[in-house]
Amino acid sequence: MRTPYCFIILSFCCSITFHAQQQRTFKIHTIAFYNLENLFDFKDDPFTFDDDRTPEGKDHWTEKNYRAKLQNMARVISEIGKDATGQSPTIIGVCEIENRTVLEDLINEDPLGKEGYGIVHFDSPDRRGIDVALLYRKNVFTPSHYKSIELLLYNEQDRKKRIYTRDQLIVSGMLDGERIHIIVNHWPSRSGGEARSRPKRLKAAWLNKRIIDSLWSLDPYAKIVSMGDFNDDPGSQSIKKVLQTLHDRNTNELKRLYNPMEYMHKKGLGTLAYRDGWNLFDQIIISSELIKREYDSYRYYKAGIHSNTKLITSSGRYKGYPFRSFTDSGFTGGYSDHFPVYIYLIKEIDSSEGLSNQSNH
Repeated sequence: MRTPYCFIILSFCCSITFHAQQQRTFKIHTIAFYNLENLFDFKDDPFTFDDDRTPEGKDHWTEKNYRAKLQNMARVISEIGKDATGQSPTIIGVCEIENRTVLEDLINEDPLGKEGYGIVHFDSPDRRGIDVALLYRKNVFTPSHYKSIELLLYNEQDRKKRIYTRDQLIVSGMLDGERIHIIVNHWPSRSGGEARSRPKRLKAAWLNKRIIDSLWSLDPYAKIVSMGDFNDDPGSQSIKKVLQTLHDRNTNELKRLYNPMEYMHKKGLGTLAYRDGWNLFDQIIISSELIKREYDSYRYYKAGIHSNTKLITSSGRYKGYPFRSFTDSGFTGGYSDHFPVYIYLIKEIDSSEGLSNQSNH
């Protein structure tokens, strides 16, 4: 088993308040989310609308392109949060993946293959066959319960006609001996316009709220992480009015949700670009138990958008946008039309334990 990574935070150079010059040692884990932008295999599935992603389809999706896409995704995932932890994320939620096979191929791709990732995945009823899933390092996180929960949507004109979309995945388990609950989301898109499609995302938000409330009914101090591509910004009605997220970490309210991405959005940061405007659809929202500043158990430290240079389009019409993996012209050799997001969870340990791999911050 890999030795847990830890680091020393010095009071004069971080946002956490300590006594002057006091050194404290922490374990640290990265929890991340990444929209993989249509990670499909190259085989035709007769039960889904995946014809474009085949060698004969519109995207000319060949095995060579698929393997290149896997390599790109594996490299990016391995680097998320690595500056602080020295290793790939402990837990990462993903969306826009076609099936379990592509996940198995992904976690066996270098450099992820050596990390020992496990998979939690269910096939969703989405017409295109795209799902959400959770990847986790098996030496640190142990799932104990997981379930896929349907989002039931119906056509406005014909209430008997169902609109099939992605499920919400909930995974409960032990992170380094502590119970945590992860919900992975990919809410309905803005196809047809933001206002017209808004009711679908409001229903997705109410489903998410119901899942969270059910966890709180069992344990009001539950540590909950709800992450995903919400297709809404931190200030949208689905996030602010339904989930009732807070933007101020300095709260002692029980059973509330805190959204560290709201501050980033107000600063103009985003994870995807459209018509020269930025949206921050990819978010990681956490329960108030995780934002306490008592680090005797795992608590939130900071959040970020992983947007290093190689993930950014370097020239042309879309310069500065995420370097997506395909356009109307076909495979670009890029990555995704979304940047990944992440948070760090930290826990104070007795420095006399003598853990290796320390770095000063």
